[in-house]
Amino acid sequence: MANINYNFRNPELLDLALTQSGANAEHNNERLEFIGDRVLGLSVAALLYEMFPNEREGELARRHAMLVSTETLARVAHMLGVDRHVRHGHMTAGRTQHICANAMEAVFGAIFLDGGFDVARDIIVGIWRDLASMDVVAPKDAKTALQELVQKRADGALPVYEYLAPTGASHNPVFNVRVSALGHTATGTGTSKKMASISAAEELLKILAI
Repeated sequence: MANINYNFRNPELLDLALTQSGANAEHNNERLEFIGDRVLGLSVAALLYEMFPNEREGELARRHAMLVSTETLARVAHMLGVDRHVRHGHMTAGRTQHICANAMEAVFGAIFLDGGFDVARDIIVGIWRDLASMDVVAPKDAKTALQELVQKRADGALPVYEYLAPTGASHNPVFNVRVSALGHTATGTGTSKKMASISAAEELLKILAI
């Protein structure tokens, strides 16, 4: 994995990190993803604490949510070429982003187990510092931005979120949410109800911006 600039002492860890459950139900990257999610979260949190010393917790939290989101992780996976090496089962278009994001987290988990936290953190910081510096002002999360937009246009009304039945495997469900406001509707998916509702809000913001 030359683009990550790390040589594994135990290549089997990298092989496991790139194996999605659809390709191997027994030996896959789900456990490594669990670890990688925590390593990434702490590394990015510490980076933001250093980079934005004057921001409050809420502002740091919004930056953090954006930087560790499925969308950002999938973008990093494409940037590093990780997406080209993932072994998966049948992958629909809607699952591509999630599978790439999960694999990226699993790779960080594998690096942590292979080389330790400091090594994994330095690699993550080297990638995420530029991503974090792109927004001078802390972003609003999509649900907050949508609520503020709707309240301005609809005299205090609020978006309505509807949680639909999850899809996918029972051990790795995809959550689905529909949001309605201002006569328009959009749906979103995510690995949690929270992420799905944020995704739905993002889609409706795109519609309302037209």
